[in-house]
Amino acid sequence: MEYESSLDRALEAVPDIGSASERLSVPDAVAQPDGAFTRFTNLDAIADALNRDTDHVHRYVQQTLATSGKLDEGVGRYNGNFDASDFERVIDDYTEEYVLCSECGLPDTRLVQENRTLMLRCDACGAFRPVSKNKRSNTTQERQDDVQAGKTYTVKVTDTGRKGDGVAHRGDYTIFVPGASEGDVVDIYIESTSGNLAFSRLA
Repeated sequence: MEYESSLDRALEAVPDIGSASERLSVPDAVAQPDGAFTRFTNLDAIADALNRDTDHVHRYVQQTLATSGKLDEGVGRYNGNFDASDFERVIDDYTEEYVLCSECGLPDTRLVQENRTLMLRCDACGAFRPVSKNKRSNTTQERQDDVQAGKTYTVKVTDTGRKGDGVAHRGDYTIFVPGASEGDVVDIYIESTSGNLAFSRLA
């Protein structure tokens, strides 16, 4: 009985650390159109909530969305038209790969460099693992290969159509780009799509 009583007291003294969702409060992403670009206005606040360097999160957003951009005073500005759900999917992927411990699921982790390998170390359970720098989710890859009317993309013109229009490719889509020549890398606005064909203008 004395042992059971001591065990009960010990269990009562153990703090309830809660689940990852209870411990990690990340703001919803805020996207703001800016011409041919999109501003991720609260990127700095999200990086702070994840306890990660804003520039590291910014570079992951660029890589995952396959676009160019810049970071200015905590605000990310990316080439192309994206909405908040696009940014939130990227942040979810980032959190899974660079924040949450794969063993205990908690966010009490640090990124450390060991023998030229970036590792995720957990201060809660002591686990550690290498991170995958180029990991992309299937959902994100599908988003990259998609072409939607009303969206802006950066493409490389690789062919010339019969009418002299530039022709680019993105995923399964063939995109006609009037005013562009083979070899050009241009920003385009998708005016309409038909099957796997897309019709654009220079942005």
